[in-house]
Amino acid sequence: MAAEHLEVWGDPIGHSRSPQLHLAAYRALGLDWEFTRREVPADAFAVRLAASGARGLAVTYPLKERAFAAAAWRDERAELTGVANTLFRGDPAGIRAYNTDVGGLAIALREAGAGDAAAVRILGAGATATSALVAAAENGASRVAVAARRPERAAHLVALGERVGAAVSVERIGEPASDVDLTIATLPGGSALGAPDASALSRRGGTLFDVAYSPWPSQLAEAWDGSVHHGLGMLLHQAALQVRVFVGGDVSRPLAGEEAVVGAMRAALMGD
Repeated sequence: MAAEHLEVWGDPIGHSRSPQLHLAAYRALGLDWEFTRREVPADAFAVRLAASGARGLAVTYPLKERAFAAAAWRDERAELTGVANTLFRGDPAGIRAYNTDVGGLAIALREAGAGDAAAVRILGAGATATSALVAAAENGASRVAVAARRPERAAHLVALGERVGAAVSVERIGEPASDVDLTIATLPGGSALGAPDASALSRRGGTLFDVAYSPWPSQLAEAWDGSVHHGLGMLLHQAALQVRVFVGGDVSRPLAGEEAVVGAMRAALMGD
């Protein structure tokens, strides 16, 4: 296949590990493709997108809502969450948008042994919390508590829960109302909680899956009294789903030799 160019966009973007993940995948597939970072402020997104010749874009903060809005077609997970982290420009019919964060997190939770949690707590109420709710529901969660600093900002998650078959309640961070099997922390890396809040969440929180991975351990992970998992698994698997899109134009179709491809990506990311 002829050489193609792909990019990851965000602001900031220097910390992104997407290039090492994607380049490992394309080398494993025998593709001489390029994958680079580009810092794109939110207010420049539309202009940059119109000028871009990239086959595909991985999109991170703060551009996921804009990526969703720019697409001519969106997959079911993007439609449910209202955000997209993947844009495919190889379709003559127009830009296609995907949310691979949902699938990546669902796979990572199963890989961590936390995929069968019936009762889940999600910390945070932003875009990543939306993806976390859908991922938890896909894995069979029937009861989800959303813990937010400003509970009034979580109303959209209650409505989303109804669409995906999970009963969603809202509480203030540090005031857990019930025990859960799994806590998914969607707070930005480096976010700090007060010791009393972290302790209360830990006592009633089951296993912790923190989507953050840098710096690690997070403040919450250090305070957690129980099993803890970082977000590199989610990063790995959402990127593998992006590779499906960029190579074959279909997120549901496994790559040729996908197990070996994911293994190469894992080695590039984690050294194993």
